Amino acid sequence: MKFSITHIRNWYARNERRVSSVSLFGGFVFNALTLKRVDFFWENFWVVIHLLVVALCIILINRNENNPQAEKDPGRFHFWLITIVQFFFGGLLSTYIVFYFRSTTFSVTWPFLFLLAIAFLANESLRKHSTRLTFQISLFFLSVLSFAIFIVPVFFHKIGDGVFIVSGIASLVILMFFLYGLRSFARERFKKNKRWLAFSIVTIFTLVNVLYFSNLIPPIPLSLKDGAIYHEVVKDGNGNYLVRDEVRGWLDYFKIHQSIHVLPGDVLYAYSAIFSPALFNTDIIHEWQLYDESSQSWITTNQVILSALGGREGGFRTYSKKSGITPGKWRVNVETRKGQVIGRLQFNVAVVGEEPVLIQKIKE
Repeated sequence: MKFSITHIRNWYARNERRVSSVSLFGGFVFNALTLKRVDFFWENFWVVIHLLVVALCIILINRNENNPQAEKDPGRFHFWLITIVQFFFGGLLSTYIVFYFRSTTFSVTWPFLFLLAIAFLANESLRKHSTRLTFQISLFFLSVLSFAIFIVPVFFHKIGDGVFIVSGIASLVILMFFLYGLRSFARERFKKNKRWLAFSIVTIFTLVNVLYFSNLIPPIPLSLKDGAIYHEVVKDGNGNYLVRDEVRGWLDYFKIHQSIHVLPGDVLYAYSAIFSPALFNTDIIHEWQLYDESSQSWITTNQVILSALGGREGGFRTYSKKSGITPGKWRVNVETRKGQVIGRLQFNVAVVGEEPVLIQKIKE
């Protein structure tokens, strides 16, 4: 048994980069396929378990490294602690990337997603940093803060500046208690890294707040489950939405911008299905914008405020309509009242002399 464990350890040390790469990709794909909703108990239960395991491993790692002799020769137990904390950090960060990515348009909130991705890659690639207290605490605090940002709104059944501030305070309180316990087990290492710890925590907290108040953090737990531009949207007696769309080839579904052909005076409809947790009722905005070629900027033509009720698996269905459509590039931003983009419907309008062939679809 002793030989077997040593053999595994040596093999892992030789193939660490390959194993990390496979784990990175496999874990991300697994989470993307298995994670369903941010308000599900078991999804959040496993996040909490990950955080607890990471916290325990950080304490044990630094208690061991607090001994000068152990730092020179960490031993087998220390090796497995580093491996475990790296694995669970990867699980946490990949979970957050999946959840936040579903809740936004990448072109708008890429800075925050980029921050999570960098932390994820750093954890997988920079293994030697995993033994540094400041790096561990930075990742841990980012993990706690990212979790608080979406779990606190689930408890309050709403989003907004006040809820976000509560999320930040809650993450700082959790970190404070954790650091108090860590200091009891690794006083010397804690004292040596105290200034760098304070700097990293303040930097992460400030950066995340700047991103939020710049509307660059996804409006999680809201997400756009479905959305498109149609020639007509009506609600039938069974509660289904009937939409009329142009006949499209299969290649059209891979295009970022829909092609919409209209007659002069036609009305277009923006359909959206917004997911939010149960009891989470909020307003959303459909912001219709036309691209002005002369100024090379998007001009808002009108905004429509709509209600979105929480709890429906497929999202709360609603729509807005726009008359006086002119040729050119258009988009409809599906936003919160604060201006956070949940999703974006992009399309090109061409005025034609003959009505395009339309088919009816059912949105259940």
